[in-house]
Amino acid sequence: MSSAMTIFVSQWSHAIAAILFGVLGIWQVQRQRLDAQTSMLMAASLVTALWALLTAMSSYDSIGAQLAEQLRNAAWLGFMYMLWRRGDVEHKPGSVTALYLVLTLVIAAELTLIALSPSLISTSRLIESVLLASTVLKLVLVVGTLVLVHNLYSAATVDARSAIRLPMLALALMWLYDLNLYMVVYVSRSWIDELFALRGIAMVLMAPVMALAAHRTQNWNITLSRAVAFQSFSLVAIGLYVVVMLSISSALELVGGESARMLQVSFVFGASVIALILLPSSTFRAWFRVKISKHLFQHRYDYRAEWIRFTDTLGRPGEAAQPLQTRVIQAIADIVESPGGILLIPDPSGGLVTHAKWNWQLADPPSSAATTEAAHWLKENGRVVELDGLRRAGTDADDEASRIPEWIIAEPRAWAMVPLVHFNQLAGVVVLSRPIINRTLDWEDFDLLRVVGRQVASYLSEARGQEALSDAKRFDEFNRRFAFIMHDIKNLVSQLSLVARNAERHADNPEFRADMIVTLKSSVARMNGLLARLSQHNKSRAEEPRAMQVDNVSTRVAEIKRAHHPIVIGGVRGLTAMADPARLEQAISHLVQNAIDASAASEPVSINMRQTGSEIILDVVDRGVGMSPAFIRERLFRPFTSTKDSGFGIGAYEAKALINAMGGRIEVTSREGKGSCFSVILPGASESNRFILEKQVAA
Repeated sequence: MSSAMTIFVSQWSHAIAAILFGVLGIWQVQRQRLDAQTSMLMAASLVTALWALLTAMSSYDSIGAQLAEQLRNAAWLGFMYMLWRRGDVEHKPGSVTALYLVLTLVIAAELTLIALSPSLISTSRLIESVLLASTVLKLVLVVGTLVLVHNLYSAATVDARSAIRLPMLALALMWLYDLNLYMVVYVSRSWIDELFALRGIAMVLMAPVMALAAHRTQNWNITLSRAVAFQSFSLVAIGLYVVVMLSISSALELVGGESARMLQVSFVFGASVIALILLPSSTFRAWFRVKISKHLFQHRYDYRAEWIRFTDTLGRPGEAAQPLQTRVIQAIADIVESPGGILLIPDPSGGLVTHAKWNWQLADPPSSAATTEAAHWLKENGRVVELDGLRRAGTDADDEASRIPEWIIAEPRAWAMVPLVHFNQLAGVVVLSRPIINRTLDWEDFDLLRVVGRQVASYLSEARGQEALSDAKRFDEFNRRFAFIMHDIKNLVSQLSLVARNAERHADNPEFRADMIVTLKSSVARMNGLLARLSQHNKSRAEEPRAMQVDNVSTRVAEIKRAHHPIVIGGVRGLTAMADPARLEQAISHLVQNAIDASAASEPVSINMRQTGSEIILDVVDRGVGMSPAFIRERLFRPFTSTKDSGFGIGAYEAKALINAMGGRIEVTSREGKGSCFSVILPGASESNRFILEKQVAA
């Protein structure tokens, strides 16, 4: 394009744009309803008309035209800001205002540079530097404005999008042209007359679009999401990073002399290395999010996004999904960006035991993770426990700290405890580990964690109800199945009784006869007991726990089982516990049989008796295949779950139920390939009960 043609196109296109935008501004003045949005649209149109007129009368690179161009950008930014403010102001995050403020400061810097440029330009090097700095500021501005145009449209309600589509399209057209224009200027380091001339045509096309949009000024209800704000702030931060990089690089070129190129390369390389180290860092990203939420938002959390993520984590379907207990921990930990946690649930004794872990890298809790008193206090209190506050308070918080388990207080990386309360019942407690960026819990954390704790508790209660219903159905099927074989069992008992009577009269070998009689009678007695338990008409009740010597039970079980496998009895003799002898013998028999099944034929099973404080402990020890922690935690004491191909999985379940019914408990330690130890823990008999037992034995 020739020079004369370029001037002609530039003058007339900008003159026509000035007329169109002037008419648009005057039309807005004459409208009956002149609200804030209409007033800002009027001002932006008139300022744009002024800029186009100055460009047509002088040139695009004149001081007046450049100043008017920045005022035009500021006016349209104000128009967009008024659109954003039209919505519910109380729920607008402060970060958006900060973004507009940043771009306003960029405009102010550009205005200052333009105003001072005549006094700064003295040499060709300074002319090039001023042009470069001005172009960089313009690029940052247009990038930021395009981001805000996109985000403003994306954040608008569905009804408002149809109203703001045209003005956003017109503004995107204007600033997109400017982006390409100043990118070419930056690369070529010179003004491109043809591109500046054609910008007038772009403004002529923009004017009727904006005039048509002026009719649609109702229902502009704009809301902005937190994710959009983070995107905007991140992009503006990137733009500022580019500005700093280019500015320092240009300054080094001015003052560096012969070593300018080396200094520029070193600076760019160093800044790039720092950026590559910081940006991928999870710690830096977490710190960045915390600072943005703390200083730029009214609320720490985007509650809608958090609730969607929370429910998605809990309700994640599919066979590959983690168990519900693990997802419970993850759902709560993700809210406060905790890297891991542990779930404690109530046990029959009233305390808390470990039930599940998620990314738990801290110390393993003891078998009894919390006492009955601690569980009761957490249920009654119902609030989230900030552990750092208890540690800082020291003796001033003795009343609360005394209720928290010592292993949690002693672990400095344990951060918070979230009780899961459902209808005044404690469904569990989630202990969270400290997040990457350490911070103090505030009122929003407490409120949100308390709400999600109640929701999680309902999930756990529902899951346990479903498990109980499933177990009941399987027990019903189990009972129906065994009802058909009860007749066969009765016939077997009759046959064995006949064998015992005949053997008593006709066996030739006295020793063999005696052993056979003992074995057959024991089998008959046990089968009759099985029939009594399986019978639907059995109305008998178990005996109440009483003082008894546990070595008598151990001896009877060992005598029965030695016919099939070596059994060793050790430990302290004469220990007295409170238990029902029949139920205790049945439970120990189940555990010994499981130990035999898990052991090699040559490896004996041990029954060791000991006393710890007021508790009597019987350890059933084997050196068999052992069990994994996951199997012990999730499957061991569940009915119909067995490691044996032909097993029903009833033995361990029934043993635990029998011991719990007597006021005792069972603890398990096991290592795969090394063996297992089942510890039956019973309350010891008091002095008065032991005295009564001794009198009965003496009699």
